[in-house]
Amino acid sequence: MDKHLFLNGGGPPFTPDLARRFAGKAQEGAGPVVVLFVEHGEDWEEYIPVYTQPLADAGLTEFRYLPLPVTPIDAVVQSIRTCSGIIIGGGDTDLYADYIVDTPIGGVIKQRYETGVPVAGFSAGALISPELCIISAKDNESRLFDHRKGLNLISDLLLSVHFTQWDDELHLRTAVRTFGNLANYGIDEATGIYLLNGQLEAMEGGGVYSLENDILRKL
Repeated sequence: MDKHLFLNGGGPPFTPDLARRFAGKAQEGAGPVVVLFVEHGEDWEEYIPVYTQPLADAGLTEFRYLPLPVTPIDAVVQSIRTCSGIIIGGGDTDLYADYIVDTPIGGVIKQRYETGVPVAGFSAGALISPELCIISAKDNESRLFDHRKGLNLISDLLLSVHFTQWDDELHLRTAVRTFGNLANYGIDEATGIYLLNGQLEAMEGGGVYSLENDILRKL
């Protein structure tokens, strides 16, 4: 079964082509697309269409919104079991990892991903998707390079988001130096990549960068 992972370097919306690709994969299944996000106190009902409008423009009609941690875990798990696509939002990376990774929610996301359900992550949602979630000093209270366990939708991948905007080349270099010369991407805001079975299939938006033999290259 082909596996479909969409990783975005900033917050929503999807870029147009990746929205169409995600919608096309979701339309192959049944049920709504679920949107998981950590509540930040704002009126999320006004903000959430930013995630879904490009998908609606591409033909999807049914969405289910799952704010965390207020939605009961059992309800989240059941919604994911019957969904056609999964979106993980952006915000505080540690909170997203706390509420999703190593929980029944993370387990069912991985199960569904393995069966071909497309998964998209924005910023924090992208960072928790690999086996290793590496967290920039600009993205945690310690203001130091940090890492923790991710969802392991893909192994052997180091990911950096808001790459140019946060001037995070040093962060990506630190990750490669710490964990070895693994596949790695630094993704700008308003930019996304699509991984098909773990391999880069498409990219769209601004810049996508990778360290190869200690040289930073724009892909």
